[in-house]
Amino acid sequence: MKPGAFNINLLSPHLFWDVDVSKIIFKDSKQFVIKRILEYGLLSDWILLCKHLDINEIADSVANVKDLDRKSLSFIATVSKRPKEHFLCIYDSENFEVRNKNQKMNL
Repeated sequence: MKPGAFNINLLSPHLFWDVDVSKIIFKDSKQFVIKRILEYGLLSDWILLCKHLDINEIADSVANVKDLDRKSLSFIATVSKRPKEHFLCIYDSENFEVRNKNQKMNL
């Protein structure tokens, strides 16, 4: 982590449409904030995040997120130079697709 506190109020307000931003403490909600930036953030949000955390910290923070969308997974895997298999969501999305296909076959 780079020195200085992360000012969450500098991020795009649409990232936190459903929560009270004043109650978010970045160090306690880092995974939540990073996931929101990856999925819904603007380039300016990403740049702000990268000024505060290095790419390895960002990738490590979301490695165990089960519901990261495919676009965000591809992005973070590419910029962190890690295989998609490093991220837990790849396994859950594959399992979901298999379960979904099996359910359709049973109809």
